[in-house]
Amino acid sequence: MFGLEFDQIFFVLIAAVTLGFSVLVVTMRNLFHAALALMVAFLGVAVTYVTLGAGFLAMAQLLVYIGAISILIIFGIMMTRRIMSAEEEPFNGQAGLAAFTAVIFFAFTTYVFINYWPAVPAVSPLAMAPEVDPAMIDNSVVLLGQAFVNPNAYVLPFEVASVMLLAALVGSVFIAKPRIQEAEA
Repeated sequence: MFGLEFDQIFFVLIAAVTLGFSVLVVTMRNLFHAALALMVAFLGVAVTYVTLGAGFLAMAQLLVYIGAISILIIFGIMMTRRIMSAEEEPFNGQAGLAAFTAVIFFAFTTYVFINYWPAVPAVSPLAMAPEVDPAMIDNSVVLLGQAFVNPNAYVLPFEVASVMLLAALVGSVFIAKPRIQEAEA
């Protein structure tokens, strides 16, 4: 079929599903359904990592984004009953700015792709993957895990990100909490 191999067709299908659910995230009226669509989009990214041979990144995607971030978002939505029942308008007054930014980003990406991307190979990119020395892979995950808990490496950014997520959750609950006037009415 048009000279495409199975891995190329599979990649295009996964990319289409991921992009489709990403569009659903920003256009759905129900926030809970948008959060579920976000989980499917994250799953599509994880499958893309698997097809590229990055199993560790795929597992990190599953555990961190689907298993933690998405569940945190869903809990935040469910803790605010008003948002669960409301049909919020998905579009706001910044549509013009968003469209302008998207066009600029697309133009920049197209420019980089045309001028700096190497010639598209005739064979599958997975078949062209360079061989990696097994000694290099043996301890890479262990070293990465040690770097995450080492005070001189990544522990500070890791903790700052967790505090920011907590602040975002508390802020969303505060914003969505019904005011006293709304509760009496």
